[in-house]
Amino acid sequence: MGIWTKNGVAYDGRKRDVPNVSGIFASILIGSALIILMGMWGCPKYKVWERGLAGESELKQAEWNRQIAVTEAEAKKMAAISLAQAEVERAKGVAQANEIIGESLKKNEDYLRYLWITEVAGKDIDKTVVYVPTEANVPILEAGRVR
Repeated sequence: MGIWTKNGVAYDGRKRDVPNVSGIFASILIGSALIILMGMWGCPKYKVWERGLAGESELKQAEWNRQIAVTEAEAKKMAAISLAQAEVERAKGVAQANEIIGESLKKNEDYLRYLWITEVAGKDIDKTVVYVPTEANVPILEAGRVR
C-alpha cells in the first residue's frame, strides 16, 4: 500500500474518520433521557404490580390459615366423638359388671355377712365386742332391746 493524496491530505489507504463528539454527547443525552422517562413511567406501574402480588400472597396465606383451622377443628370434633363413644362403651361394661355382681350378691347373703365381718376385723378397732348383722341388719345382742 502506498501513500496517496487527495485534496492535499495524505492517506495511507486506511480510513480514518474523526469521531463526532457532539453526536456521541447527543446520543448519551437522548439515551439518558429515555431511561429516565421509562423509569418515571415504569416505577408506578411496578409498584402497583408488586402490591398486587403482595395482596395475592396475603390472600393465599389467609386461605391456608383458614383451612388449617378448619382441619384442626374437625380433628378435635372427631376426637371428642371417639372419646364419647369410648366412655359409653366403658359405662356399658360397668353396668353389666354391676348387674352381674348384684345378681350374685342377691343369692349369697352369707358372703355379704363375711365381707362385713372381714371389713370390721381388718380395721384396727380397740373394742372387744363386734356386732354381726343378721337378716334385718340388727345385731343379735340388741334384738331384745328394740321392743
